[in-house]
Amino acid sequence: MAQEKQVVLVPDYLTVRELAELIDASPIEVMKRLIANGVMASINQQIDYDTAAIVIEEMGFEAQSATAIAAAQEKAERAETAQTWRKMYAAERPEDLVPRPPIVTILGHVDHGKTTLLDTIRKTKVAESEAGGITQHIGAYRAMHNGRQITFLDTPGHEAFTAMRARGAQGADIAILVVAADDGVMPTTREAINHARAANVPIVVAITKIDRRNANVERVKQELADLGLVPDDWDGDVMMVPVSAPMGEGIEDLLEAVLLVADDSEIVANPKASPAGMVIEAAIDRSRGAMATLLVLNGTLQLGDVIVAGLAQGRIKAMFDENGKPVKKAGPSMPVAVLGLDSLPEPGDTFEKVANEKVARALVAERREASAAARSQPSRAAVTLEDLFSQVRQGETKELNIVLKVDVQGTLQPIVDSLKQLASKNSEGIGVNILMAETGNISESDVMLASASNAIVIGFNVSVDTAARRSAESQGVEIRLYDVIYKLLEDVEMALEGLLEPVYNERVIGVAEVRQVIRISKVGNVAGCFIREGEARRNARARLRRNGELIVENTTVASLKRFNEDVREVRTGFECGISLSNVSDYQVGDLIEFFVIERVS
Repeated sequence: MAQEKQVVLVPDYLTVRELAELIDASPIEVMKRLIANGVMASINQQIDYDTAAIVIEEMGFEAQSATAIAAAQEKAERAETAQTWRKMYAAERPEDLVPRPPIVTILGHVDHGKTTLLDTIRKTKVAESEAGGITQHIGAYRAMHNGRQITFLDTPGHEAFTAMRARGAQGADIAILVVAADDGVMPTTREAINHARAANVPIVVAITKIDRRNANVERVKQELADLGLVPDDWDGDVMMVPVSAPMGEGIEDLLEAVLLVADDSEIVANPKASPAGMVIEAAIDRSRGAMATLLVLNGTLQLGDVIVAGLAQGRIKAMFDENGKPVKKAGPSMPVAVLGLDSLPEPGDTFEKVANEKVARALVAERREASAAARSQPSRAAVTLEDLFSQVRQGETKELNIVLKVDVQGTLQPIVDSLKQLASKNSEGIGVNILMAETGNISESDVMLASASNAIVIGFNVSVDTAARRSAESQGVEIRLYDVIYKLLEDVEMALEGLLEPVYNERVIGVAEVRQVIRISKVGNVAGCFIREGEARRNARARLRRNGELIVENTTVASLKRFNEDVREVRTGFECGISLSNVSDYQVGDLIEFFVIERVS
């Protein structure tokens, strides 16, 4: 029986001395082997993986690329958590799962031909089979290629794609990245790549406008390779198809590439399961009422089913396909426009079938209550550096996702390298996944990516635009700004080790002046106040000052009233009655300060 060879993990480049140490051999012996293969190398000279592999194989070992294995492991780990539609059939029996048509979205720069490409596919693959070529716009449509269906989302752009992810829907199985041959990679192209990678969606590149006089396909391939998308004809794993949409050139090859990628992605569903999927769009039809476009991801949706989609519910009274034809059922990956919902769901909401309308109404009522409670609570970051360690311990996350923005290119790579080193050194096994590393100020698009990927945004020597800050507050995304590199790295390192403690600051939100002391039987003294600045809040902390001296340091608001009615807040210029916990001694002229304790980023 042949003895199994020992596997040696080899880096992309190493010196002759390092190679000898790797296989526990003499450097002289390694140099002799190299010379025999026509390579003249000194003991400190670097050689590449392919050259080292020849020597290793000759000396009885099996060489494997350390870089390739690490990339495969990383891809497998991300696949475990990224594809949200896979959760829909996690409980299904393997024998019940069958392949379903892939769902495709188109990403890329605004002027590189996304809409033209979609229109060309629709005209050649959908409208040709319809009388008069008339189709109904429902936000998605199906195309046929070699007898197989492909579903296209007619909402191109990474903003829509990421917004769907932020609301819980995956958005697509495959992304077609559109890059113009005459323009090359643009900043928006890089953003689209980052968003697709964060969603763990395989990418097929359509190089458009190849009919232009200044088109340069090879230059586009090189620019994409520099961003980590290596063409398959350059021994990479990304299929890149030259396309001219107006001429119809390359469309067949592009659809074939999509199907080849789909075959490698295990896109499956159980048609017999209870139907579930996502909302693509919704609008009010003047003659029909609320109409929503649904995309079925698992199971089969049928006429008469009762569904809940976000905060909308109802019994399906009618269903139409993308050609406006009435249908009675819709299987996996089929888009349909439905009538019967009592309100408009949000694009990206997931939908599910329930037993009856009573169950549907109860489920929506619960969601509305939960939504109202969430709005009444102060927003907080879904992930913070301070909370990272505890979330890992609770099994809520395995790694720290980061969106990194810096001021200049020269600073970018050193910070990225240092962050990766911290991940490799930390003793708790917490990974660091840099979703995007770019130069420039923090924008709303960066916050959208962080929100959809449960990440934090780290900025070095950059500012945050107003829209991004507003979006971060509403979506609970933490933005941390630094101007000293070692402080940035120190905070991340301490977070990975569970040593970073949150810092809290006090913020005064309002001041009230006592104008009258009111005695109420069975209650005690109440301060009749005028709000001089800011606002008084029922859930805030408070302190009492008299003639500049602090009388009561830290207490709560027992009651806050306007005209005998309990209120949550009273703003500047209004009068109100205030009662503080464990305080009965008020005097005219006293000042009551209201403050909140906030975490400092």
